Amino acid sequence: MDGTVLVADDDRTIRTVLTQALTRAGCKVHATSSMVTLMRWVDEGKGDLVISDVVMPDGNGLEALPEIGTKRPGLPVIVISAQNTIMTAIQAAEKEAFDYLPKPFDLPDLMKRAARALDAPRKPRDSGQAKPATSPAAGGDLPLVGRTPAMQELYRLVARVMNTDLPILVTGESGTGKSLTARAVHDFSDRRTMPFVVASASDFTTIDGPSAILGKARGGTVLFDEVGDLDADTQVRITRMLDTLGDDAPRVMATSQADLARKMDEGEFRQDLFYRLSGVTLAVPSLRERVEDIPLLAEHFLARAEREGLARRVFSDDAMTLFRRYSWPGNVRQLGNTVRRLMLTGSEGQITRDEAEAVLGNQPAMEPLKGGDSDRLQGAVARHLRRYFDLHGNVLPPPGLYQRILREVEAPLIEIALDATAGNQAKCADLLGINRNTLRKKITDLDIHVTRRRKLM
Repeated sequence: MDGTVLVADDDRTIRTVLTQALTRAGCKVHATSSMVTLMRWVDEGKGDLVISDVVMPDGNGLEALPEIGTKRPGLPVIVISAQNTIMTAIQAAEKEAFDYLPKPFDLPDLMKRAARALDAPRKPRDSGQAKPATSPAAGGDLPLVGRTPAMQELYRLVARVMNTDLPILVTGESGTGKSLTARAVHDFSDRRTMPFVVASASDFTTIDGPSAILGKARGGTVLFDEVGDLDADTQVRITRMLDTLGDDAPRVMATSQADLARKMDEGEFRQDLFYRLSGVTLAVPSLRERVEDIPLLAEHFLARAEREGLARRVFSDDAMTLFRRYSWPGNVRQLGNTVRRLMLTGSEGQITRDEAEAVLGNQPAMEPLKGGDSDRLQGAVARHLRRYFDLHGNVLPPPGLYQRILREVEAPLIEIALDATAGNQAKCADLLGINRNTLRKKITDLDIHVTRRRKLM
């Protein structure tokens, strides 16, 4: 990397570690704990990149973004924040931050983003004022709750696509919050004042059904809920409707808990409809994939019930431990219903483990996913290869296909294993079941960058 980076954070440890890492990477660094100092440096023309915390003793990094954009158009700003909610990600996007990272963050990940920011061509910021985000969150009740990496990635993607016209396909298991995610995209977007219409199969049973739906939407958003369950006739009608959309058409979104790619390969879902709906895919993680969010979600549902007039209750440590170990097949919806039941049926201030066990019953504790995972991976690889061959028509792909495919699978496998072991190659080799020297050779051959991970609060 090459350039001067301005770092603003009131945490001395973060300033020190970022200064050392960026300096080793070849950058010059100016670090401060003051927003006033940061803005003075910006005024003086210093810096090719800003990395700033949000909450500072004498200012706010998010609120400073428009002023930085006015003083230094095109100067990239990476926002880091412990206030890691969907609102933070959306506000960072609306105020045209180059990137947003929640705390704690991985230092190698931040370094990669800093390198991209320094290498990216400078483009002037939009001179217009960013529209303030208005949504149910204004009342303090966020539409999506979670601080795990899986949810942070979802927040960042929502923030990036909410004001585009691309169709959106929201995928995930039942109860994960697919419809809430779609609604959040609409409510935070520049279409927020327009209608949000949920279209079902029954809306397409009459000839004038499609036109009625478009009339209701009036340039807002149309959501096709669980499109994987639609029959062939309804799929045809939706495809024809989408083909007639003009310039002032509503935004199109769809949800599906079914694997549409698999249904398409099996002839159960139209290929042309799939590509019309899947401009961007938002994958909502299951609760099993974000166990660390369970206490936060439980507190969220407790607070909501209390606002509705129910007596205040809190979880005992043992009860919360049980909640974290439970498999939650119904995901967030099941968790919310369970918390509400505990609020209604208990009279004591603390929710005990016995109460939690009584409500959860004899359901299994969380276990590693079994059975179908390897089949799904094998099926996904098979579908990828079939499409790869189809793209070449009647001509065979270039020679060397075997090694190319192995490399595509091997590289992410090693990268993810290294990330899981915090860059420790001995642990990674043991995890993969290969010799350490073999791992080193593959890292070199595949050009994988290895950095010992360090998380920063």
